[in-house]
Amino acid sequence: MTPVLRGHAAMLAFSALVAGSFSLGAQAANDIEPAALNAVRFVIAALVIGAALLATRGLPRGTVRAPWRYIVLGALLGIYFVLMFEGLKTAPPVSAAAVFTLTPVVAGIFGWLLLRQVTTPRMALALSIGAVGALWVIFRADFAAFRAFEVGRGELIYFAGCVSHAFYTPMVRRLNRGESPVVSTFGTLVAGAVLLLFWGWGDLRATPWGDLPGIVWVTILYTAVFASAATFVLLQYASLRLPSAKVMAYTYLTPTWVIIWEVAQGKSPPPPLVAAGVALTVLALLLLLRDEHG
Repeated sequence: MTPVLRGHAAMLAFSALVAGSFSLGAQAANDIEPAALNAVRFVIAALVIGAALLATRGLPRGTVRAPWRYIVLGALLGIYFVLMFEGLKTAPPVSAAAVFTLTPVVAGIFGWLLLRQVTTPRMALALSIGAVGALWVIFRADFAAFRAFEVGRGELIYFAGCVSHAFYTPMVRRLNRGESPVVSTFGTLVAGAVLLLFWGWGDLRATPWGDLPGIVWVTILYTAVFASAATFVLLQYASLRLPSAKVMAYTYLTPTWVIIWEVAQGKSPPPPLVAAGVALTVLALLLLLRDEHG
C-alpha cells in the first residue's frame, strides 16, 4: 500500500472506533462530569501508549523538544472531548455524530489558513453534500426546524468542540518536527491529561467512584484505549499523509457506524427521512475518495 492508501485505511479504522464513543458516551454522560471522565481516560490512554513505547523503541531523545507543542495539541483535544460529553447529555448519539461530520468543512478552512492546503472543486462539492446531509440529520428531517434553525443545546455545545477538533488536525502537521505518530500521540496525551487533571480536579474529587454504574467504567475504558490511544495514533498517522479536509472527511462515516452500534444494542434504526441524510454523508465520503489528488 502507498502512504496515501495507508492514510485512508487508518481513517477508516478511526471512524469505526470513534463511533462507539457516541453510543457509549450518551449512556454515561449524565452519570459523571465530562472533565472527570476525560481526565481519567487521558491518563489511562497515556499509560497505554507510554507502555507500548517503552516495550518497543522507547522514547526518542528529542521527544521533549518544544513541549509547548504538546500542550497546544492536548488542550485542543481536551476541549473537544469535554464538550463532546457535555453535549451528549442531551443530544442523541446519531445527531451528535452528524454534528461531527461538519468538522471537515471547518478543517478545510483551517488547513488553508495554516498550511495553504487547497480544496479542489470535487472536494468542495463533497464537503457541501456532506454538510447538507449532516444538517438534515441534526434537524431530524424537520424542514420547519431547519428553516427556523432550531438546534438543540447539546448539538450546539458539541459543535464548539468540533471546531477545536478541526483546528487540531492541521496543527498536527504544522507542529510536527519529525516525531512518529506514536511519540506525538504520547506527548499530546500526557499534556492533555495534565491539563484535564488541573481543570477537572474539583469534579474528580466530587465523583463517587465506587458507586458509578458499570456503563461509566465501560465508557472510560473504551474511550481511553480505543477512542483515544488507538484513534489518536491513527489520526496523527493519517494527518501526516493526507490533506486536513480529507482526513476529517472520514467523519462522514461516523453516523453510519453509530446507527450500526445502536441497532446492535437493540435500539431502533432512525426514520427513513433521517437515514437519507446519513446516506448523503456517505456519498460525500465517496466523492472525496475519488478526488484526483488522493
